[in-house]
Amino acid sequence: MATTILITAEEYLLQAESDRPTELVEGVMYTMNPPGFRHGQICNTIGRLLGNFVDEQQTGTVVCNDSGVITQRNPDTVRGADVAYYSYQTVPRGQAPEGYPPGPPDIVFEVLSPNDQVANIKQKTSEYLRVGVAVVCVVDDRQRSIATYRAGDQTDVFDETDELTFPNELPDFAVPVSRILA
Repeated sequence: MATTILITAEEYLLQAESDRPTELVEGVMYTMNPPGFRHGQICNTIGRLLGNFVDEQQTGTVVCNDSGVITQRNPDTVRGADVAYYSYQTVPRGQAPEGYPPGPPDIVFEVLSPNDQVANIKQKTSEYLRVGVAVVCVVDDRQRSIATYRAGDQTDVFDETDELTFPNELPDFAVPVSRILA
């Protein structure tokens, strides 16, 4: 019987680069399929719109490209957020860590891919909320909607006729969902 050797988030960060995306789940590294073109297009749009806003407002920073978020310790889980916003209260200006930030982002976006399973997205969403992410946004291009999840089972769904807003985290941010899904 084979024994699985668990690794920590710090060991995972130092792993040799793989030709495929990975995530660390309860100490075990799992390979994922690379997302498709449309997924990347939507992530880029979110990153650009949100990034431009927070740069102008000087409230924080936006990271993309599956930047790691530690959602569990002992054994460690590191999820790759498609897009994440960190306020300067969470990651102070000019103090970007080389590795994973010690605290969670304020907002996380997960863009659904055709190969995503509902159970996996629900698991990721609950992990993000459990570690203190204020808002998890699940972007569903097929349904042309964005669902936002907050602690306490508060869920809102925005469709193409709505504006996506974050009244508590980014009070002046408002972007039409149709623009994100263009």
